[in-house]
Amino acid sequence: MNIAQHLSATLKSLRQQREWSLSRLADETGVSKAMLGQIERNESSPTVATLWKIATGLNVPFSLFITPPQSETPGAFDPQQQAMVVTPVFPWDPELCFDHFSILLAPGALSESTPHEKGVIEHVIAISGTLDMYVAGEWRRLEAGEGLRFAGDEAHSYRNSTQQVTHFHSLIHYPKEKTASELAVRQRDNNYQ
Repeated sequence: MNIAQHLSATLKSLRQQREWSLSRLADETGVSKAMLGQIERNESSPTVATLWKIATGLNVPFSLFITPPQSETPGAFDPQQQAMVVTPVFPWDPELCFDHFSILLAPGALSESTPHEKGVIEHVIAISGTLDMYVAGEWRRLEAGEGLRFAGDEAHSYRNSTQQVTHFHSLIHYPKEKTASELAVRQRDNNYQ
């Protein structure tokens, strides 16, 4: 199973477990019913922002959708084709309630993130290049080696205003109140990979 098939199957499985229609899923996530149907049928590749909306609406970790099957290796980053590439460093940890991502942001790219679930805290560390972060109503610039901790349950943005690819890490802590069933779903899905 490749990453697109994994995403499609995961979304469909989560929706069916909740016994939600596509209309209900659209209401909960703010993503159109048509787009959700295309993702479930593996006819569309959603943006990172769309995946965040889906993960937040379903109250599941973002990495649940992008953690590739173990046999798949990530492809090369082409900044002409992709504005942002997110790769799990440490996928969802149910005991510690965090995801850790390595992210490449193309020159001139802007990624606006809708608020994550209540209580989410995000730590961002610039690895190379320059990263502009919009948090708490203001833009802040991070140079390589600098970090920022902020409330992920508020709207925030990532911007690369340079002509070089920016590389940064994002460590996202979720509230401990995840339900046992959500954690069981995650564990079961990991066992099928």
